[in-house]
Amino acid sequence: MSRSRNHISRPTEHAAIRAACRSARPLPSVPALMAALIDAKDRRDGEAVILCAHRAVRAAAPEVGKP
Repeated sequence: MSRSRNHISRPTEHAAIRAACRSARPLPSVPALMAALIDAKDRRDGEAVILCAHRAVRAAAPEVGKP
């Protein structure tokens, strides 16, 4: 892989990415995501609508199908 001449790799950049990959990030609550979804829809921000909808489904997935 060739690197751009303008890109300067910082020693902490790779360490920060590795640390972020190791740490678990809990999803926000479904009600908070739904509120963000409604806000994004009101603002007519299509990308935010898609992002909020996908995150809401991911947050609710463990609850789907439980008795």
